[in-house]
Amino acid sequence: MSTPASSDAGGASVLLVGVDFGLPHFDGELEELGLLAQTAGLNPVARLTCKRKAPDAALFVGSGKADEIRTLAQMHGAVEVLFDQSLSPAQQRNLERNLELPVSDRTFLILEIFAQRARSHEGKLQVELARLQYLSTRLVRRWSHLERQTGGIGARGGPGEKQIELDRRMIGEAIKRTRERLVKVKRQRSTQRRQRDRRDTFTISLVGYTNAGKSTLFNALVKARAYAADQLFATLDTTTRQLYLGDAGRSVSLSDTVGFIRDLPHGLVDAFQATLQEAVDADLLLHVVDASNPNFPEQMDQVQRVLHEIGAADIPQLLVFNKLDALDAEQQPALLEDQYEVEGQMVPRLFVSARSGQGLDSLRRVLSARVLAAQEDMTPVDAAPLPAQEE
Repeated sequence: MSTPASSDAGGASVLLVGVDFGLPHFDGELEELGLLAQTAGLNPVARLTCKRKAPDAALFVGSGKADEIRTLAQMHGAVEVLFDQSLSPAQQRNLERNLELPVSDRTFLILEIFAQRARSHEGKLQVELARLQYLSTRLVRRWSHLERQTGGIGARGGPGEKQIELDRRMIGEAIKRTRERLVKVKRQRSTQRRQRDRRDTFTISLVGYTNAGKSTLFNALVKARAYAADQLFATLDTTTRQLYLGDAGRSVSLSDTVGFIRDLPHGLVDAFQATLQEAVDADLLLHVVDASNPNFPEQMDQVQRVLHEIGAADIPQLLVFNKLDALDAEQQPALLEDQYEVEGQMVPRLFVSARSGQGLDSLRRVLSARVLAAQEDMTPVDAAPLPAQEE
């Protein structure tokens, strides 16, 4: 099925392709892929979806559908084709030869967005590592110079070493250097966390699917100016501020982390381990959910999957169903505070609107109660009052 994609955005014109293999999370409208493309500065001009029982080993979609993609791309003037699933290096190479157009997959698109958005030294290192790991398997994409031989007196590489072998070795060395630099950054961040631990700081991390409103909620709670926008991956680098809770009579450490997404590349999960470590070391996770998105249960499942991957699944959670102001009258909840089942366990849930401020006072009250409860649990036994002695 093919449909035009009306968009006034600038950037290169791209054709979006999705293949339905019968999985429950298939995005039939390719809405999220379109948002990713726009976030990367591209302009989706048409969309095509099809059904298959399994990927074609050579072309992912089969030769007939590949011909249809080429015709549709020519019709709409697309200069690149984006697939909603991950392609193998061979499938990508074969498709480019067949379509005579550059072909990218969902993984590469996410990596490109991360490369554009990373601001901190650590974030840039993490993106660089993930991109190098991805490119190391795709050195034979569309560069004809990789086929020529190099070597000889004064040339880089050994005698007869192919350019592709030289490039692969250079990328391997770059991966090694980047990993070593990331180890140093992780060590520095670990030192900062130990200093916070010594100050007995209660730490809270915001987690959630991308574009759930985490940064807007973060700004509303701590009066910060972290970048927030109605787009995917508006925030990449972890931002930490102090949040004063009046009912608890103390401040806590609040961190805004990178948003999660379906099929987040494993290379990014590994590379962003240092950034996501803020979530792993938190005392409480505020799992922010876009209550106005009809697919929020699936988005919650994706967040839980990443939390398991980074070792943060056992940290206590508080569900914050955001964007209450975006719900229609018939969708408004009967109660603004209740419980919701997550992986077989009931978890406290609050409905809020970070944009309008509705429900934020209740959220601060619940957070204060959590902090006070944690203080009581940490009270040393010798500090407890002694029983009165009989005279």
